Amino acid sequence: MLKSCFSLHLTLLALFTGLSSGAVYAGIEVGQTAPNIEGTLIDGKPFSLNNAKGKVVLVNFWASWCEPCREEMPAIEAYLKKNKSKGFEVLAITVDKAADIEQAKQIMRNYSFIFADKNQMNYSGYGRIWRIPSSFIIDKQGILRKNGLTGDPKVDTKLLEEMVTPLLSAQ
Repeated sequence: MLKSCFSLHLTLLALFTGLSSGAVYAGIEVGQTAPNIEGTLIDGKPFSLNNAKGKVVLVNFWASWCEPCREEMPAIEAYLKKNKSKGFEVLAITVDKAADIEQAKQIMRNYSFIFADKNQMNYSGYGRIWRIPSSFIIDKQGILRKNGLTGDPKVDTKLLEEMVTPLLSAQ
């Protein structure tokens, strides 16, 4: 009886705090088709990840107040400049509050990423983004190759060279 009450308590705790694996990870797995992300970019253009087939896409969830987010951006930008012509793209989705969007826009002026506000995008297939930075890498066929909610959240030149470069040359 005590054991079943404890299990029920843990289940309820997970449901109320959003910590159940379904709520956090939304069932996305490396090696499976990446869920679509669609909406309107900051510049007013429509975006759909489904239309990015044939490109390797890094989806980066970040915030203007997040120091690790801002620290990884120069390496991502350098890699993008070097590899954009090979089919690499970066979608940066800010999770900033509405009051901080201007600060996020100011930061993004230094980068050539496709840029969006979380409130203008539907990324529900990725579950609740509970840590930032969180980066997802999707290959040319739309397959998830890095799940930003598991493992090391850091994106640096080494990771990009080891993970993205082979994807860029793959058919």
